[in-house]
Amino acid sequence: MSQYDVIIIGAGPGGYVSAIRCAQLGLKTAVVEGRETLGGTCLNVGCIPSKALLHASHMLHEAEHNFAAMGLKGKSPSVDWKQMKTYKEETIGQNTGGIEFLFKKNKIDWLKGYGEIEAAGKVKVGDTTYETKNIVIASGSVPSSLPGVEVDNDKGVVVDSTGALDLPKVPKKMVVIGAGVIGLELGSVYQRLGSEVTVVEYMDAVCPGMDADVQRSFKRILEKQGLSFVMGAAVSGVDATKTKAKVKYATKKAPDDEQVIDADVVLVATGRKPYSEGLGLDKLGITMTDRGQIATDGQWKTNIPGIYAIGDVIEGPMLAHKAEDEGMAVAEVIAGKHGHVNYGVIPGVVYTTPEVATVGQTEAALKAEGRKLKIGKFMFMGNARAKAVHQAEGGFVKIITDKETDRVLGAAIIGPAAGDMIHELCVAMEFGASAQDIALTCHAHPTYSEAVREAALACGDGPIHS
Repeated sequence: MSQYDVIIIGAGPGGYVSAIRCAQLGLKTAVVEGRETLGGTCLNVGCIPSKALLHASHMLHEAEHNFAAMGLKGKSPSVDWKQMKTYKEETIGQNTGGIEFLFKKNKIDWLKGYGEIEAAGKVKVGDTTYETKNIVIASGSVPSSLPGVEVDNDKGVVVDSTGALDLPKVPKKMVVIGAGVIGLELGSVYQRLGSEVTVVEYMDAVCPGMDADVQRSFKRILEKQGLSFVMGAAVSGVDATKTKAKVKYATKKAPDDEQVIDADVVLVATGRKPYSEGLGLDKLGITMTDRGQIATDGQWKTNIPGIYAIGDVIEGPMLAHKAEDEGMAVAEVIAGKHGHVNYGVIPGVVYTTPEVATVGQTEAALKAEGRKLKIGKFMFMGNARAKAVHQAEGGFVKIITDKETDRVLGAAIIGPAAGDMIHELCVAMEFGASAQDIALTCHAHPTYSEAVREAALACGDGPIHS
């Protein structure tokens, strides 16, 4: 039996980042992973492949709608779906191969297979049991479904996010169940590629829990791009054949009036659920939450000494970067140092065009707490760079501050490069900055980021370009 300081179960963003940090801190580290490649859901069938398809389909949109206006004339490109999927796979390979290189560089052992925790300090992989001083569970999550809806990715008619990334062809009609991040991103991909896309959402707004101003503007922009929405609708079932499907639903306003939408492909994008099957948690007596997550304390410890858990399998937003932060922090704890994650400053991003990014609390949540607020808002229509690239319409930066102290409490951006620009506000919040601090900081011209400064100015005497 091999003796390790740490064995991490799962090589997704939380697991592999934790492993690298453990190795950097001098801990003998191994990672258990049953996939043929490292990187977990994110790199293999999630974040990375979806961004490749989003980028490719956005290039097509630009060619079809904006090239001529910029003086780029000629025949519009056609979609070679097979080659687009090859590009996606090459992108995956570059990234997963990079993680394997980092494992070798940091002398991290990859224990290939699926792990079972026999007891504290013992992890079984295949027929071999490995001894370790510490175990970190980073087993991630899987797509969740709905009652009455059977997902079968192999058939390619009723699929989850994994199946939607590898459809045999671009469907003529697609129904997306769920107007969250995954549904809107993949719905946007197929709409750009020529599908007629209808999104069916149980709630009354897209991206439930997001800032209300963003929700309204985002939906309007997506509708203008060609997506259709059925809001406040509960899906009761999906009837599927080998090539077609019928989605049955009823709205909250007319619950007894069943409606049916025909589709070639139905994408079930109703969220994700923690994955911990096969780990032997019941036998170990590890405490779970009511939602099926592993219960941990402020240092990511479970109720069993020497066993920790991070990422999607514990409480909190199911985001790769949240798992990464926890992975680094738990490594510090195991090494006898201080690990910390500021859960109040974890950004969220939707990688459509325009991108949507948020951080901190929403206006509604802060008002519900009785906080007195001042809000600065600046539309991208006043930003020269956004106008130059046809991405000014409908987007904005919104900064929410404490009325008395001017401290930034939350922010939302809908517009070009929002996912990159949000980090200026993350850093500001991390250091307890005021809107005035941002407003007094010189921003290069012409950049999208000037809109952040203008929104900060709007929290004071007012923006310049509005």
